[in-house]
This record gives sequence, C-alpha cells and structure tokens, in this order.
Amino acid sequence: MTTTTLGGPPPKLLVPRHRRLIRRLLHGGGLWPAVPAIVFLVIFLVLPMATLLAFGFVTIERGRIVGDTLTLEHLIKALNDDLVWRLMWRSLWVAVVSSLLTLALGYPVAYLFSQVRGLARVLILVAVISPLLTSALVRAYAWLVILGGRRGIVNQTLLSLGVIDEPLRILNTDWAVLIGMTQIHLPFMILPLLAVLAERDRRLEEASENLGASRTETFFRVTVPMSIPAIFAGLALVFAISYTNFIVPQLLGGGAYATLAVQVYEQTVVVLDWTRGAVLAAILLATCFAFVLAIVAAGRQLARWAEVTR
Repeated sequence: MTTTTLGGPPPKLLVPRHRRLIRRLLHGGGLWPAVPAIVFLVIFLVLPMATLLAFGFVTIERGRIVGDTLTLEHLIKALNDDLVWRLMWRSLWVAVVSSLLTLALGYPVAYLFSQVRGLARVLILVAVISPLLTSALVRAYAWLVILGGRRGIVNQTLLSLGVIDEPLRILNTDWAVLIGMTQIHLPFMILPLLAVLAERDRRLEEASENLGASRTETFFRVTVPMSIPAIFAGLALVFAISYTNFIVPQLLGGGAYATLAVQVYEQTVVVLDWTRGAVLAAILLATCFAFVLAIVAAGRQLARWAEVTR
C-alpha cells in the first residue's frame, strides 16, 4: 500500500514501454507521424535509386553481374567521353533557358493574382493549376499537333493568314523543346510566386510611394526584392525538372535530339546497357544536385543583400 504526502501530487503510474510507444504513435510527437512516409520513400525511391546507381560500378553482361569487385572504370570512361559532355551542356542550356522563360512568363501572372480579388483570383488559380491535372505526356503530344509540319495548327494558321509562304520548321528543333518545357513547367514557377506575392507586406510599397518613388521604382526596388526567395525556389524547382526531363526532348526534339536524360533512357531501356545507363544516371543526378545547390545558395546570398540594402 502506497502513501502520499498531504497536498502533494498524485503518484505517477508506471506505463509499460510498449504502451507508451503505441500512445506516441497514435497521438503524434517528434518524427513518429512521418515514419510511414519515410518507410515508403526508402522502399520505393531510395532503394531502387541506390540499386540503379550501384549498377554503374559493376560490369553487367546479359543481365548478370560479371566479377565480384566494384570498379570506377565505367565512370572514368564516361567522364572522358566528349559525347557525355555535349549532352550535359545541352541539358544545362535547355534547363537554364526554360527556367528563365517560365520566370519571365510566370511573374506577371503571380503579380496580377496578388492585385485582384474575388472571382478573378479564383479564375487565375484554376488556370494555373488545371494543367497539372493532365499528364505531361499528354501535353507533349498536344504540342506535336500544334507545332507539327504543314498540317500543324501554327503553320496552318500562318499560311491561311498569308503571313508565311512556306511552313516553318518548328518541330524537332530547340525551339520546340523550349516551348514544351516552358508550358509544361510554368505552374511550378507560378505557385511559389503566388504564395509569396499574395502575402507580402504592402505597407512597404505604400511607404515607398509616399516617399516619392514611382510605381515602377517601387516594383523593382521593393516588390521584386521581397519575392527573391520565391523566385529562386521556382528557379531551382523548374531547373531540376527540366534538366532531368526526357519526355519533352524525346517527343518534340525528335529522335536525333538527345540530352543526358534521353541518353539514360536509351541506354537502359533500348540498348539494355544497364552499366552505361547507371553511370549516366549517376552523372545526371550528381550534376543536377550540384546545380540546384548553387541556385539555392545564390538565392540566399541575394536575399540577404536585398534585405541589407532595403
């Protein structure tokens, strides 16, 4: 029989450890609510990616691993291949240009969204999100119809209006790839901008105008600096998607248009050279990770500079 001091707290009941664990799982706390998602990602993302990357350090012939030691021979061979560097440069160029195009087209939309109210804001949000409800593959095929040869919608329209005498060659060019990349990835640039511009502190803009600055000066010296984190978040997201995309270059660029991601697909699925495909995939992921880190670091530095000079 236990006794307690008069007026003191009641004694703590000893709860078995497994019951405390179950209680924490049910009521949340710490990292426990994220455990199912972490397990799912490890099983269906981390382990398959690790297996694929490991194939780049072994020799595979006819679907079987030859030898029992890891080697860097395949990676060194790929890094000494001029074709790999040309594909990397093309992938980088397409990703950078498409990212800048999405920023140029997406920022006015996000700014307009922050300026309107009511039904107009709802319509803009629906217009931004609705393309995401359709597969990127379907949208790429739609651009095949729009940018196709003589019977494409663009050429038919220009020919019927008398603007051109001969059909333009748009499909299977860099322009077709950039157009497809920009349209498909545009929502990923607009959404971060919407969140920041819609919730920005408008008192700073009012103070700038009250001090004699024009609306243009206020926009470039107050509004844009406040949205720098969202700008670089959108740039990093669009760059990563564009740099590793193979559907758009494969369909709109044609069979002769190759990027590093397209080469990974062809080596792994078409040629069945898993070692070569794994090495190229490792290079693709490593360079993408490095470029994204550089974009994020540049965004942080620019945001700090804008905060100091504001």
